[in-house]
Amino acid sequence: MTDATSKDRTQAKADLWTMPGHMIRRLHQASVSLFLEETEGTGHALTPVQYAALCAIRSQPRLDQATLAGLIAYDRVTIGGVVDRLVQKGLVDRRVSPRDRRARELVLTTTGDEAVATVTPAVFRAQQRTLDGLDKSERATFLALLEKATAAANDHSRAPLRRTD
Repeated sequence: MTDATSKDRTQAKADLWTMPGHMIRRLHQASVSLFLEETEGTGHALTPVQYAALCAIRSQPRLDQATLAGLIAYDRVTIGGVVDRLVQKGLVDRRVSPRDRRARELVLTTTGDEAVATVTPAVFRAQQRTLDGLDKSERATFLALLEKATAAANDHSRAPLRRTD
């Protein structure tokens, strides 16, 4: 191997390790692990996406699956499986819409509402632990920049966030 080839490989590794997309993926992996670790003892086996769906349904009862997908930036095809699992767990009900008999609205069950209340403190702990390496000021700066970068990239996503407010 020539010195140039070795240098190219070293540069490629260094570039990969500092690429925003790579670092975001790694932070996301850690965030999911921390979420699962913190929520494990709550009695509710939820994924981060299921938790997001429950929170969205709780804040906007009677929304449909397409609206839910937009509210949590999840693709419309996959959200059906997420909702199916929440229904199977007894956390969400699908009800016929009084406005459109062909449409189904999503509503938290009492168990679903209790699950959100029980799991939320653990989720907040996981969020804090995700940013353990940053002090208070750095966290605020990081979150502000992350929000700005995410908003700027939203329309390039396969599942863009679509707020209803």
